[in-house]
Amino acid sequence: MSCQELVEVVTDYLEGRLPDATRERLEEHLAACDGCTAYIEQMRLTLLALGKIPEETIPPAARDELIAVFRELRASA
Repeated sequence: MSCQELVEVVTDYLEGRLPDATRERLEEHLAACDGCTAYIEQMRLTLLALGKIPEETIPPAARDELIAVFRELRASA
């Protein structure tokens, strides 16, 4: 697994939603990549610090902008 591939599946990994084979590839990559290991830890800490933000607290304009950005990122991947 490349660093880019890891970034694309990090949320599923942290939420325990990766298929076993993909999780194993990711963990093999982490064993050899200090940068991705640090990235995973930063993501864990960020998620812990933020907790879950209720959708209704996000202003509609901000929500629409976030969705547009995510769609653009997905299209370019």
